[in-house]
Amino acid sequence: MADDSVKTISAKFETREAADRAIEHLVQKCGVERANIFVQASAKDNTTGISPSGGDRAHGTENRTDAPLHGEIEVSADVTNEELIKAEQVFRDAGARGVAAR
Repeated sequence: MADDSVKTISAKFETREAADRAIEHLVQKCGVERANIFVQASAKDNTTGISPSGGDRAHGTENRTDAPLHGEIEVSADVTNEELIKAEQVFRDAGARGVAAR
């Protein structure tokens, strides 16, 4: 019999690109429903992370000046016990810091 109990896994990411990658892999590799994945700034201000990446970079060598770099991005997901181990690995592979489950 499968264990259907739910845990919340969360982690912080330095860039929006890393957070996006973790979200996509939660859906594609773990089968987590998008409605069970949550994203927010880890601090009070809106942020795209602590360093520019992806669309936050300008074309060429200069970074955009309008990307709010005010802290890390927190991603959390409600997962079953069966999904938990894979979800932890997805977070770590995407560069997560402070992975925790409760």
